[in-house]
Amino acid sequence: MVTRVVMPKLSLTMKEGTVGKWYKKEGDTVEKGEPIVEVISEKATYDLEAPVSGIVKKILVTEGIDASVNAVLAVITALDEAFSEKEISGEAPQVIEEKEEKVLASPAAKRLAREYGVDLSLVKSSGPEGRIVEEDVRRFVGETRGILPKVKEVVPLSGFRKTSAERVSASFKTAPHSTIMMEVDVSKAAKLHEKLQVSYTAILVAAVAKALTEHLIINSTLDGNQIKIFEDVNVGVAVATEYGLVVPVIHNAHRKSLKEIDSAINHLTEKARQGKLAKEELTGGTFTITNLGMYGVEFFTPIINPPEAAILGVGEIIEKPVVVNGKIEIKPKIMLSLSYDHRIVDGAPASEFLSRVKEKIEKILEFEG
Repeated sequence: MVTRVVMPKLSLTMKEGTVGKWYKKEGDTVEKGEPIVEVISEKATYDLEAPVSGIVKKILVTEGIDASVNAVLAVITALDEAFSEKEISGEAPQVIEEKEEKVLASPAAKRLAREYGVDLSLVKSSGPEGRIVEEDVRRFVGETRGILPKVKEVVPLSGFRKTSAERVSASFKTAPHSTIMMEVDVSKAAKLHEKLQVSYTAILVAAVAKALTEHLIINSTLDGNQIKIFEDVNVGVAVATEYGLVVPVIHNAHRKSLKEIDSAINHLTEKARQGKLAKEELTGGTFTITNLGMYGVEFFTPIINPPEAAILGVGEIIEKPVVVNGKIEIKPKIMLSLSYDHRIVDGAPASEFLSRVKEKIEKILEFEG
């Protein structure tokens, strides 16, 4: 039986993925459940498993190429089974490749163009048969040197960065963002951090999860002309990795103890940095927390992670002088920045939610070990 290996839809918003590394080549045997290809999508990598045992008869999408969801990546057959490409002719892979106009240029001209970041289609040729030569590129650079700096390296916008760029752009264009900020005293949180040996992020997740159950409109999404309020509270925590920004999700965080949340964060962060997060660990988020405090950032305006309604930005813990009962004391403070989709949430409910998060952190309400 001919079995198609297709690009999976790993999230509600996923439209395409990038083929990373093929673990099998044409003619290799593969067992059902064995990793066959690495797929890059939604800011993480996934090992796509073979749906059946058999022979990798044909690979249709090569490494580094983008393909639409449900595009056929490869075909698996039985050992001696005949295979005709006509069997999948109606399901040809929708491969998304960068289309570049072919320009005739000498190797030296191409090398110089890469060095200076020059688009060869803009260069006037003087070589035979319209061929661009090195001198043409030098002349072009000389004429435009005032606006074209010398390029050290060209980094393709692909994989994680491409997905991230598309999602951020879509979020900012689609959802009208508004951001409010509040300063929070983390004195009691610091003591809890030391006592239970849990991270500040875990404390934040716990506070946010509980507050979301009280302010349901923040835990929602806009679907057409309907606002859908989620029953589950699934908090995503942004993690910086060498592959790019990844947002693993802590499912039903409102039902977990502080220790359980801390353990989940540690586990997911390690998997994220190894690029080994599973599909279910990256999908289903209803709210996101992103922390730039470790980089010395005091406050910032985060961009909503679609299709969620809001995102919380966390700044650096800074000791500041405050007046307590007429006396100046030094208190550890952080700035929380809540960006929200103004189509769904107005300023008042957003402020009430952030105030509740602040209260839970400052008073250590409803926390368990």
